[in-house]
Amino acid sequence: MAGNNPENGEHDVQPPPVERPQEEPAAGHEMRDVNAWAVGKFAIALVLLCIFSMVLLLGYFRYLENTTAPLATGTRPVPPEPRLESTPVQDLKAMHDAEDKILNSYGWVDQSNGVVRIPIAKAIDLLAQRGLPARPQNGVQSASTASIPSESGLGEKVQQVGGPLAGISK
Repeated sequence: MAGNNPENGEHDVQPPPVERPQEEPAAGHEMRDVNAWAVGKFAIALVLLCIFSMVLLLGYFRYLENTTAPLATGTRPVPPEPRLESTPVQDLKAMHDAEDKILNSYGWVDQSNGVVRIPIAKAIDLLAQRGLPARPQNGVQSASTASIPSESGLGEKVQQVGGPLAGISK
């Protein structure tokens, strides 16, 4: 490198001088890095905060103990409807027994119209003997012979007989 020649873009760059300590530092801790008083204040504040939290929790537990004392004596208030079952297993067994009694006995469904209830086993045997009702198998069913319900169970008749295109002629 030549001297400072700004025309060539070259400059003399000298590294800064390195200062070397003349003697080794004494063994011990550094006095300027950690503020021991600040760490001590933080530890004291943390201990006081823990003690305050424990006192607050103890007071809250005593409050809950006093307010729930009537529940421990057995004089608890009745909750509003609907309530949970107190004996669900026995209630379910009673319901199944009542259903079995209906399924396995004779009885009136509508006495004025002569509708009766028969045991399910007897109904299955009668159905096996008589068979299910079916449409006549005399060929393809046409639109003129098809049975169309005149009313639905949902209220007034929604469509005219034959569907929405029944009144349109070609």
